[in-house]
Amino acid sequence: MGLYRRDKTYWFSITYRGQRIQESTGTDNRKLAEKIYAKTLMDIVEGRFFESSKLKQITFDQMVEKYLEQYEKQRDARTAKTLKPFFSGLTLSQISPKVIGEYRRKRLEKVKPATVYQELALMRRMFNVAIKEWEWLNHNPVSKLSFSVGNRNARDRWLSDEEEKKLVEAATNPWWLRNCLVVAMHTGMRRGEILNLKWQDVSFDRKTVAVVKSKNGEKRTIPMSKTVFDTLNSIKVKHISGGIFPISGWSLRQAFDNTVEKAGIENFRFHDLRHTFATRLVQNGVGIYKVKELLGHKTILITMRYAHHYPESLRSSVELLDICYKSATILDKIDKVNAEKPLRINVPEWRNWQTQGT
Repeated sequence: MGLYRRDKTYWFSITYRGQRIQESTGTDNRKLAEKIYAKTLMDIVEGRFFESSKLKQITFDQMVEKYLEQYEKQRDARTAKTLKPFFSGLTLSQISPKVIGEYRRKRLEKVKPATVYQELALMRRMFNVAIKEWEWLNHNPVSKLSFSVGNRNARDRWLSDEEEKKLVEAATNPWWLRNCLVVAMHTGMRRGEILNLKWQDVSFDRKTVAVVKSKNGEKRTIPMSKTVFDTLNSIKVKHISGGIFPISGWSLRQAFDNTVEKAGIENFRFHDLRHTFATRLVQNGVGIYKVKELLGHKTILITMRYAHHYPESLRSSVELLDICYKSATILDKIDKVNAEKPLRINVPEWRNWQTQGT
């Protein structure tokens, strides 16, 4: 039927593959209506029109619900709950890079960049699944934004030997806190991983602890030190399928904060026990790759932040040069040259040069 007029507004009607499309151009200007009509025809031929129509029907809430049902990882539900107040009710067609940029701007006024990064990272993953698997759209509006925060929000805090002693000695109430601290400092596990730890994940025969549900969704196995082995072995097992620390995150936080205050330790969080674990290993010469595997990092770039904690560990590498040069007797030659041609400095001339340089 093509372009036609209804009252004062131009409409168009197109039949494509047996499907009739009838919409208003929203204008009474003939030339503008013709341009809209021509663009719609081109979108239909290239497949963009039906995608746009689908995006106008599917809401952000539907995408979140389907994603969590199929791909939920640790903390995803909590992060999605933060996103919903801003994006709830919007269709996917209404979520543009500009809208996401506005969300980022408002969130940065309240929280740290790393928190915003995590929220947008989840949103990007949801859109990627909607593109690749559900075929709801063919572009990701989050990917057009630059939201990397690098290490601007990274903490660099770990316990000194004296602080560690104070913390352990102060952890007397509740009874389970000291055991929890020991496991954290000797395995590098995150708080959520420790709280999710079950007896069936512990192998006393192999002396290992398995992290079944980690932050990145991948399972990893951590060897137990003698300290961890003795600590876990001393806890009374109620049921093999039960949790080792059947407590809530809130209870652990309250007990930990009270103990830190009691021990007189400043600016220290539970997650810093994980930093303490990694720092101890690096300071004692353990390779970065091994530390990465124990921490469960996906890339070594995150683990590299600990490399500068102990530059003295690099000394053995440099000292190998002494062995190499000794065989070539280069030091003897240098000493001989210096003895034959000692460096002579004329004091008045040096002073004049120094004065001119300043």
